[in-house]
Amino acid sequence: MPYASVKDLPASVHDHLPAHAQEIYRSAFNNAWVEYEDRGSAQREQLAHRVAWAAVKRKYEKAGDLWVSRE
Repeated sequence: MPYASVKDLPASVHDHLPAHAQEIYRSAFNNAWVEYEDRGSAQREQLAHRVAWAAVKRKYEKAGDLWVSRE
C-alpha cells in the first residue's frame, strides 16, 4: 500500500516527524514497496516500514520528543 501523499502516512509518522522527514519516509517506503513486491504481503509492508525509518534516521535524529536534522 504505497502512500500517495504525506497525509496518508500512519499517525506515528505524520504526527511526529517534520515535513521533510515525512517526505523522506514516504519516498523510501514507496520505493521499498516496489523493491520487495516478491515478498508476502505482511513481510513486504514490514520491510518497507523498516527501510523508511532507516532512511529518516540517516538525515534526522531524535532529541527528546522531537526529530531534528543531523545537519
